[in-house]
Amino acid sequence: MAKLKLSLSTTQIIMLSFLLVIFVGSLLLFLPVSSADGEGVPYLDALFTATTATCVTGLVTLPTCTTWSVFGQVVILILIQIGGLGVITVMSALMIMLQKRMSISDRLLLQDAFNLNSLGGIVKFVKRVLLGTFLVEGAGALLYMTVFVPAFGPRGIWISVFTSISAFCNAGIDILSENSLCEYAANPVVNIVTSLLIILGGIGYIVWWDVLGLGKKTGKRRRFCNLTLHSKIAIVTSLILLFGGGVFIFLLEYNNPLTIGNLSLFDKIQVSMFQSVTTRTAGFATVPQQNLTDAAAVFSLLLMFIGGSPVGTAGGIKTVTFAVLAVSALATIRNKQEVSLFHRNITRQAVNKAVAVTMMSFAILFISTVLLLFFTDADVLDVLYETVSATATVGLTRNLTPYLNTAGKAVIIGTMYLGRVGPISLALALYSPKEQQNIIRNPAEEISVG
Repeated sequence: MAKLKLSLSTTQIIMLSFLLVIFVGSLLLFLPVSSADGEGVPYLDALFTATTATCVTGLVTLPTCTTWSVFGQVVILILIQIGGLGVITVMSALMIMLQKRMSISDRLLLQDAFNLNSLGGIVKFVKRVLLGTFLVEGAGALLYMTVFVPAFGPRGIWISVFTSISAFCNAGIDILSENSLCEYAANPVVNIVTSLLIILGGIGYIVWWDVLGLGKKTGKRRRFCNLTLHSKIAIVTSLILLFGGGVFIFLLEYNNPLTIGNLSLFDKIQVSMFQSVTTRTAGFATVPQQNLTDAAAVFSLLLMFIGGSPVGTAGGIKTVTFAVLAVSALATIRNKQEVSLFHRNITRQAVNKAVAVTMMSFAILFISTVLLLFFTDADVLDVLYETVSATATVGLTRNLTPYLNTAGKAVIIGTMYLGRVGPISLALALYSPKEQQNIIRNPAEEISVG
């Protein structure tokens, strides 16, 4: 076992750990005790559910609220929590609780899992991640109880806990009804609590500690400019996408009677804002996605593909990646040699990584779209919504998931997994460490681009 561990890279270990959790979860969900009728479900649906929970996606082939027993729902919730935090983080938490010393290899795994630049203080970082996660999820559950306990009685406590963890982990799986949160589209408490949980989970833990660190500073130093460049980019880009997305959805859907056309002005605003928030890889829906206008649906595809921020529970190419690509393109148009944001230069390595992440994500999306179009006869926009949702681990669907055939389910299972482990992780896992860079560089030659 030790030799096997040494022969695998940290990235390969992380990818295999997700596969192992999915496999174990699928076996548990395949048991008759996991289904509400006690007869069990087909293994492919159990595998699909285990994958969507572990990859915190939210696409489901079977209604979560009616298909699974309490035991099955507990299994799903555990998979969501493991998927949101990361398998390596959960294993490290167990080691910390057992007071076992973490080796350098364990710390390297955590560094790769959180995409951190340094090993320094990594154990402290994990402890803060766990504490912050459970505090936020607990607060969300308590706030949800003010709505769900009066509506469902004692069962409302379980619904509140499940929904809070699912929202924070950006999973989008719920046990309320078969139409997600559509019945609560006009409920301010559910809208606000869910949105805050999604945003806090998706903004990234690095931003958490950076913002909280400002509270320890006094005087003029407690300002936005004292944040790290990463936090500035993540916060500003997220705000632009959230409010800009809300405005666009509001305008595009204003007169659509199937979504917000018949709602009051206040409800139109909160439904539009929730759509903008949930497309950032959360997966909850307060309006049926198939009822959106084509323009709003295509715009939602862009928001889904971008996703949340790094080192959080969200998916997508990430806000920082999108911002780096945008300013890099602008710098090229202006014929500038340096790429900068907030008066700080961005390294060429960061720009190259942003390009690689985007291209790999697009490749996964393109291949899965072609395959799904080949195996199904669904509308192109419905298929795109499904594949973008799976690639970016969003969980929103235009009601295509329940009707996928066997091949279609297999395509989406693979897409969700690749979307969760990340395109760069996939490339690194396939990379052979024996491949060394050439000592002698090849000569450069000008080419025409564009």
